[in-house]
Amino acid sequence: MKFQRMSPLTGEVASESDAMTAADAAAVAEKADAAFPEWAAKGPNARRAVLTASAAALESKADAFVAAMMTEIGATEGWARFNVMLAASMLREAAAITTQISGEVIPSDKPGCIAMSLREPCGVVLGIAPWNAPVILGVRAVAVPLACGNSVILKASETCPQTHSLIVEALLEGGVPDGVINIVTNAPEDAGAVVGALIDHPSVKRVNFTGSTEVGRIVAKRAAEHLKPVLLELGGKAPLIVLEDADLDEAVKAAAFGAFMNQGQICMSTERIIVVDAVADAFAEKFAAKANSMPTGDPREGAAPLGAVVDKKTVERVNGLINDASSLGASVIAGGAAESLLMPATVVDGVTSDMRLYHDESFGPVVAIIRAKDEADAIKLANDTEYGLSASVFTRDAARGLRVARQIRSGICHVNGPTVHDEAQMPFGGVGASGYGRFGGKAGIDQFTELRWLTVETQPGHYPI
Repeated sequence: MKFQRMSPLTGEVASESDAMTAADAAAVAEKADAAFPEWAAKGPNARRAVLTASAAALESKADAFVAAMMTEIGATEGWARFNVMLAASMLREAAAITTQISGEVIPSDKPGCIAMSLREPCGVVLGIAPWNAPVILGVRAVAVPLACGNSVILKASETCPQTHSLIVEALLEGGVPDGVINIVTNAPEDAGAVVGALIDHPSVKRVNFTGSTEVGRIVAKRAAEHLKPVLLELGGKAPLIVLEDADLDEAVKAAAFGAFMNQGQICMSTERIIVVDAVADAFAEKFAAKANSMPTGDPREGAAPLGAVVDKKTVERVNGLINDASSLGASVIAGGAAESLLMPATVVDGVTSDMRLYHDESFGPVVAIIRAKDEADAIKLANDTEYGLSASVFTRDAARGLRVARQIRSGICHVNGPTVHDEAQMPFGGVGASGYGRFGGKAGIDQFTELRWLTVETQPGHYPI
C-alpha cells in the first residue's frame, strides 16, 4: 500500500511512499535488532569512515533535497540547502566522536579491585523526526546513535516522507548496512498505531522525539510504560530581550532572522521580543521597517526571503492569534492576517498576558513585541512561559548579558545573537514544556549509550562469611 503527500502550494501529488502498518513497523524493529550486534562490534574508526562517507553522499543529493522540500513542505531553496549543510556537519561531528565514547578507571576502596566504567551501545534506537527542518532533524535523530554503535529506525514524518527517505538513501550509499539504518513511513491516519508499535517493541531500547509538546507527552507516557528512556525536543516560545543599552540595529537583524526564518516554523523561532520601555518605540519602528522589507513569495520562483507555510491550519492558527491580539488592544505594525499559505512577516506590538499570542506557540511568521519596565521586569516576562528551549539577550555590556542569561530558564541562551542558532557539536535541548535530554556532540553520547560498571579482582578475596 502507498500513501500520497500532496503539495501544500499546488494540491498536486508531491510524493508517494509506503503506507506501513503496525505489523510492518514491528518487522523493521526485528530487522534492526538482528543487524545490531555486528555494527556494535565494529571499531570506532570503521564507523567513522562510514559516517564521513555518508556526509558526502548526503551533500551529493542537495538538489534532490531542494526539490523534495519545496514540493512537500513549501520550503525555500535557501532553507533546504542550509538543512543539507548543517545535516552533513552533524554526520561529520558524529563521525568525530566515535573515538570519544570512553570510560574511566575509578579508584576502589577494595584492595586489589580494578574498577572501571564503560559506555556501550544500547541496541535499537527509534528516532521520530518532524517536517519543519527535515534534513537537519532527521539526521540528528540517527547520527549520534549510529556513532555510538546502535542500529536505528527513522520514523519519517507523514508531511515529508520523501525528504526523510533521501536521508536513509544517503546513509546506505555511505556504507551504513541495511538493517543498521531503517526507515518507517506511514499514512497520517496510521501514525498512532505505528509509533505505538515501535515504542512497545522489546527490541527498541531508546526513543528520541522532536515535535510538538502535545505529542511529546504521548510519546513519553507510552515509553514510560516500558521504562524506556526518551529524549524529547519539543515546542518553544523563545524570548529575545532588548535592554536599553542594546545595539538596536543588531537586535533588529537578529530578531527578524529569528522570527521569520523558515516562516517562523522552527522550534527556536523568536516568538516574543521583550523590549524595555526606554527603547521600545525606537526598536518597534526599526523592526517594523525590517519586517516590511521582507516579502513573501512562491518558493519555486526563488525571488523572496519568505516562502509558504506548511498548511492551511497554520494560516488559521496564526490569523487567530493576530485577530485575538488586535481585538484586545494590540497593534499590528507590519504584515497582518493572510488568506493563503504565502503569509507576510507580521509584527504585533503591545502584546499583553491576556492575549493568546503572549502564551501560545505560533509556529508561523508572527512575532509579539512585549514592553518591559526594566531589566528585572524583562527577565520576569521572559520566564513567564511553560516553555524553555532558546532565548536571547541584547546589551552592549557582555557581563550584564551573561548575568541576565543565567537568570532565564531555558536550555539555550545567546547574548547578542539570535534565538535560532544550531551547531552539530553543541548540547541542544530545553526545559519545562520544551522537553528534556540533549542532542549534539558529546552530550549525545550520554543519551545513546549504557554506562556500565565493571571490576576485575587481582588478589584473593576476604569475606565476612
